[in-house]
Amino acid sequence: MLGFLKNPIVVTAEINVNLVALTVMGLISRLWGLSYPRAVVFDEVYYGQFVSLYMKRIFFVDDSGPPLGHMLLALGGYLGGFDGNFLWNRIGAEYSMNVPVCSLRLLPALAGALCVPLAYQILVELQFSHCAALGAALLILLENSLITQSRFMLLESILIFFILLAVLSYLKFYNLQRHSSFSGSWWFWLLLTGVACSCAVGVKYMGLFTYMLLLAVAGLHFWHMIGDQSFSNVSLMCHFLARGLALIILPVAMYLSFFYVHLTLLYRSGPHDQIMTSAFQASLEGGLARITQGQPLEVAYGSQITLRNVLGKPMQCWLHSHTNTYPIRYENGRGSSHQQQVTCYPFKDVNNWWIVKDPGMQQLVVSNPPRPVRHGHIVQLVHGITTRYLNTHDVAAPLSPHSQEVSCYIDYNISMPAQNLWRVEIVNRESDTDVWKTILSEVRFVHVNTSAVLKASGFTFICLGASLPEWGYRQLEVVGEKLSKGYHQSMVWNVEEHRYGKSQEQKEREVELHSPTQMDISKNLSFMAKFTELQWKILTLKNEDTEHKYSSSALDWITMDTNIAYWLHPTSGAQIHLLGNVVTWASANIAALVYTCLSLWYLIRRRRQIYDIPEDAWQLWVSAGGICVGGWAVNYLPFFLMEKTLFLYHYLPALTFQILLVPIVLQHLGNHLCRSLLLKSMFSALIVAWFSSVYLVYCTFSPVTYGEPSLSAAELRDLRWKDSWNILIRKQ
Repeated sequence: MLGFLKNPIVVTAEINVNLVALTVMGLISRLWGLSYPRAVVFDEVYYGQFVSLYMKRIFFVDDSGPPLGHMLLALGGYLGGFDGNFLWNRIGAEYSMNVPVCSLRLLPALAGALCVPLAYQILVELQFSHCAALGAALLILLENSLITQSRFMLLESILIFFILLAVLSYLKFYNLQRHSSFSGSWWFWLLLTGVACSCAVGVKYMGLFTYMLLLAVAGLHFWHMIGDQSFSNVSLMCHFLARGLALIILPVAMYLSFFYVHLTLLYRSGPHDQIMTSAFQASLEGGLARITQGQPLEVAYGSQITLRNVLGKPMQCWLHSHTNTYPIRYENGRGSSHQQQVTCYPFKDVNNWWIVKDPGMQQLVVSNPPRPVRHGHIVQLVHGITTRYLNTHDVAAPLSPHSQEVSCYIDYNISMPAQNLWRVEIVNRESDTDVWKTILSEVRFVHVNTSAVLKASGFTFICLGASLPEWGYRQLEVVGEKLSKGYHQSMVWNVEEHRYGKSQEQKEREVELHSPTQMDISKNLSFMAKFTELQWKILTLKNEDTEHKYSSSALDWITMDTNIAYWLHPTSGAQIHLLGNVVTWASANIAALVYTCLSLWYLIRRRRQIYDIPEDAWQLWVSAGGICVGGWAVNYLPFFLMEKTLFLYHYLPALTFQILLVPIVLQHLGNHLCRSLLLKSMFSALIVAWFSSVYLVYCTFSPVTYGEPSLSAAELRDLRWKDSWNILIRKQ
């Protein structure tokens, strides 16, 4: 029974010493002195704000991309015990003692370090020699720009890690395809490909470029499988479904999960939620939720409401009126109706309250039971404080002469009768009998007499730096816009605050308008509704791009004609710059050029039935180029189409793929073009000399990569290898 104990239990394991050594060197190069400098470095001033908001559970919107990268940075802060209390207001500010600097920078540094062994494994899976794989890993290890970007609270190293992990996982899956389809390891690498792709997209939308590349490669490989008669129809369908599950459905589900965690963590109201709809704001703890909690859901005749414009940018505003009238004549000589002004006011105010009135009845209170207002109903909107009716007529608006003036009607006993009937149209209705609902319904008010739509046109003018003149208190213009001019979000309104009016007398009603509502109706949004709104804001909300001192064009990146000063010591010459290894960047460009020229040469020769290299070497050459050159192209060329402020670090994912191409080209040249022993020996000697120069340049620029030791003014001048580089030298 215990016979198995007679022999010792033996466990054998294969250890790739190259891989272990590269991982250790990668960790040392990225983690050494990680807490130095103990000051805000470049974009840490940007990402640090979001980390603080995560720590305080305050909602925010970042138009730069999805939330996974921010959450990973926040995870570092959480593990280090960061409480979020730090003022991220300037680059170079010294961190206070409560900021766990090393912990905040740890995850980007680990991601950057792991890119070194990933590069090694990618070339091995591409069927290149371990010597070539070792060269690729060492080039990544000694690339100064990748080191700099990895050592701070920035996202590029995390993005590159997930990109390389996705490529490696797919290559491992594809290589297993030949002999062990649907095995455990086959499923593992296929699913990991989908996970890594979704994480890359979740960190920055730049990850979408590599994801699309891998989908294209997977589609091409499957197309070849269709032509392989050894696969049955059932087998092909299973392969297709497996790829669809792992490469499409899983990434989409994970992408949604990133937002679910993001929205779960950030449940408190903050300054960023003002650009969201009233329904979204009301779902957050504090802020609008405190005001709207328990409001009646259905708008009824007699309801007292505030109307918020749905557009909400560049600022939120509410339909508003006050006792002042439009001037008889404007500055340009045009005349007005001299009626009571109606504007869009960007602050909460008692003059934002309106009463929904039934045109056929005089009462301004809600009946018992309430009579709800439905889509298509005709209403009058009565200003709560002045009791004048919302009105429009064929008079030109003050700032928009081609639109109608909107006012609250004053009877001057002249030939200008009131035109105050409005049809309620629920834009997001499910049926034509839908009830007008607080917060949830988005409505248009169509003027019955003229078919003009109530519109906050002032958004257009505020973007141009204009608003109503002094007589309009610099508030935003509201007009009646003809429907024929097209639909726009500034024509849509929603009820934000709501109560059922109980007081018929004006003085009692004014007291009522100043008092809060206390009724129990819940209006929580579903996750998908919140996700859809937040995703739309991320994609459409763009901060005004301004010229930055260190911004650059995509053409500057290839030859590294630009740099970025990340940090400068307040007293010494110590500084950190985003600068690449010049030899590596030049070699990567030459490798891409050589690959392109050789590929064209081979293609032309093959067309003439001349085969310079064996078929297996050709297939290896093409597949490696598809990954490396394709990866470089998809991560670089789209920047020529982008209208945004660009920086050198945007090029780093493309550069990584280009660096992987260097040893591929070198091995190909050595195997197929250096035919004699003498040529091979000379080629090997050149490679050793070239790699020595890579290491020498790495050491030369290490002081501005790590920020120490401090250099003298003369030494800094010696590092300015290009006139376009902005190396900071203090005046003596």
